[in-house]
Amino acid sequence: MKKLITVLLGAAFLAGAGVGAEAKTTLRLGHIRDTNHPTHAAALKFKEQVEAESKGAFEVKVYPNSQLGDPKAMFVQMQTGDLEMVYGGINTFAWIKGGEAYEITAIPFLFRDYEHMKKSLESDFFKPIQEKAEKETGIKIVAISGDTTPRGLSTRDREVRKASDFQGLKIRTAASPTVLKAMKALGALPQQVPFSELYMALKTGVVDAQENGAMVVNSASLFEVQKYYVKTDYIRDIETFYMSMDAWKGLKDGNKAIITKAAQTAGEYETKLLEEQMAGVYANLKQKMTVIENPDLASIRQALKGAFDEFEGQKWPKGLVAKIEAVK
Repeated sequence: MKKLITVLLGAAFLAGAGVGAEAKTTLRLGHIRDTNHPTHAAALKFKEQVEAESKGAFEVKVYPNSQLGDPKAMFVQMQTGDLEMVYGGINTFAWIKGGEAYEITAIPFLFRDYEHMKKSLESDFFKPIQEKAEKETGIKIVAISGDTTPRGLSTRDREVRKASDFQGLKIRTAASPTVLKAMKALGALPQQVPFSELYMALKTGVVDAQENGAMVVNSASLFEVQKYYVKTDYIRDIETFYMSMDAWKGLKDGNKAIITKAAQTAGEYETKLLEEQMAGVYANLKQKMTVIENPDLASIRQALKGAFDEFEGQKWPKGLVAKIEAVK
């Protein structure tokens, strides 16, 4: 009898220790922002909700500040099975083979605001594009959720309020084909200058303008060498939760629902934090430069009609731009 009791107690101990139970799943989540950025706060919100709602079945480890590499490097790690998740912009999905159609998300002046962009990317007409990209890249788009700082325009001595005001403007831009195409179509003179040299280039007149967002103008003190900030919000992005397709397929449906819900919640949290942060940024800039809040974007969009036709049916499906423009 004593031996039987000992055996039973031993079995109870092993069961309590979790022997034979499903092991905790670790999800490593990488992103490129620093720990003070809303993206990191959103990633921590995702971690908190997934761990709570799964009742400890998942452990989420967050790696900020490009600890795991730049976006392209992290995409490769998801493809090789060395990383489960990434939280980063939808623009970057175009950087890898199979995701080229997402270069449409970087077309200047295409998206009116965050809601327009999110609604377009989650529309029925975009679903086949997403499914094709997921299949070809081996990466799952879990949730497109989380506003980011849109790119604007700052100038040294010129008010830019309408399309014709771009004529002859020496502007430092990103090397993106769509950005260069837009600026040339507007009559501007795009230049490539390393960011580390941008302040001095603006100060000495090598270039007259640049097209980073208000947060960069504020943090890099570009207001010291620029008189105007024009709120064009002309290129937008949305933070997106990506997951290795193999990792995604290995999840039970209930756990997929938990992760998707947490990703949407985290994105909404980032959007709220960014709105609050940007209010402070604009308040500061208005004390140091003239902020033009309502430029004539309609005139600019009209001037760019047909500017990206050569990419139709090449980088993205033919007619996709028109479908996005029609989204209300």
